Amino acid sequence: MIKEDKGQIIESIGVELSNYPYVYLVDIAGLNSVDTSKLRRLCFRREIKLLTVKNTLLRKAMEKSGIDYSEIFPALNGSTSIMLSNVNNGPAKLIKDFRGSSPKPLLKAAYVEEAFYLGDTNLDILINIKSKKELIADIIAALESPAKNVIGALQSGGNTLSGVLKTLSEKAE
Repeated sequence: MIKEDKGQIIESIGVELSNYPYVYLVDIAGLNSVDTSKLRRLCFRREIKLLTVKNTLLRKAMEKSGIDYSEIFPALNGSTSIMLSNVNNGPAKLIKDFRGSSPKPLLKAAYVEEAFYLGDTNLDILINIKSKKELIADIIAALESPAKNVIGALQSGGNTLSGVLKTLSEKAE
């Protein structure tokens, strides 16, 4: 590969890294063509970009980016693919789901929420990190709960009050 081609590839990887805030390094080596196609289709459906890259080119692209990825450089060995996503736990959930039918992909490292996770043992931790949408839903539910309680109390109090008034009016007769 000529130096100019390498430079273009490094630049294109760098552009992809800057477009997505969450980066997962995975090992998909050993998957047959059918499983690889399934994985790529699943990534496409979940809006996760899957790229297979050379470790040296990925490292150079990461060094040129504005983020210090040096903590995950030790994971850049062997076969490496990157999963890029706008949802922090999306790739982790995809990996877990895909492993129901295949032993791979294996998580090598991840950069999520400005923290680094090294090794496949961190997969469950990454799955349990809540996405922005999930956090917003939790906040809305927490804010709605007191309002629902007040409305419920007012409605039940109104029913009780009308029942008491009806009983008193019937006694008076």
